[in-house]
Amino acid sequence: MHFGTDRRVGGDCRPTGIYAHHVSQLSLFSAEQTEPSPRDLAGLLATSGQIVQLGGSARVSVVVADEWRAQAIASMIDEAGLRSQLDTSDEGSPLVRTLAAPELQPMAVAWTRGAAKAAPSTWVPGPRALRAWALAGGDVDGVHYLLALDPHAPESAPVLATALMRAGVAPTLVGTRGSKPALRVSGHRRLLRLRESIGDPPTAAAEAHWPRP
Repeated sequence: MHFGTDRRVGGDCRPTGIYAHHVSQLSLFSAEQTEPSPRDLAGLLATSGQIVQLGGSARVSVVVADEWRAQAIASMIDEAGLRSQLDTSDEGSPLVRTLAAPELQPMAVAWTRGAAKAAPSTWVPGPRALRAWALAGGDVDGVHYLLALDPHAPESAPVLATALMRAGVAPTLVGTRGSKPALRVSGHRRLLRLRESIGDPPTAAAEAHWPRP
């Protein structure tokens, strides 16, 4: 009977044995059990999402690859007590945005440095923020799972890698020299932790793009 921790490269400490089973049970479906909040939309900013300040309010928007992603993000926006709007980008991709809301102003301040988007060093994504991140920019890569980063905010990449590690999922930063930087999650236990945190895929079409422990 083992109650220790599994220490991995990068400071990732994971419970093992019966204690690991207990933690796993506690985290199961945690995205569904967490109260929705406008703060969840920070997960969109971790990938290609943008936030714009409009007076005392702010608006979040993100362009995604699939219609199911846009629909699921719109649902998250509505669940957080905000109003969503579906549209199409100039390139023809699905686009989803919030209407301007004062509840988003603190996020705009936290995620903006000068005129550019920058991830705050203190951010730790909760389960619903992780779900928003997966909905906007998550995909399967063989036996791995990728959470896309914003290629236009390269200085945020190591900050977001640390943020994901603080959330209990130690990633590997990949693709930083190209146009598709991402955080790669590998290994059964890490994929299981991520899957339990973000909950079930929103549709059957999403299943092929969801973590596979």
